[in-house]
Amino acid sequence: MRLKAAVLAALVLWPGAVAQNPAGLSADLKLMPSYGGALLAGRIKASRPDELMGVWSSLGRARLMKCAPRCEVVPSLPISGNLILSGSSGYRVVLGGDFKPGQKVSVVLRFRQGVVLNHTAIVGR
Repeated sequence: MRLKAAVLAALVLWPGAVAQNPAGLSADLKLMPSYGGALLAGRIKASRPDELMGVWSSLGRARLMKCAPRCEVVPSLPISGNLILSGSSGYRVVLGGDFKPGQKVSVVLRFRQGVVLNHTAIVGR
């Protein structure tokens, strides 16, 4: 558990990273429970092309997946304006763990250019 906390702290303190509300980036995300974890659903907006390099929560690192034609884990997800995440989109972010409806989960998103976005996602029903 201390390792997970250290990883989250290191991401927030990453050299050159902006910890809260970086210019040109925003997210509207929620978590949808699924078997063995939760699917991050919603939209990430970027004013310029970028890549989502990783997503972390207090439960650990999420899996970034490209689902066209079938799902496979990838090291990053491209963002050109908007990145839509859902169970039916071409890209998915999946967190493992036990989630309860209504639970608030802090999520840290790291982008290629070293920017970090902190977001609180609420677990849906």
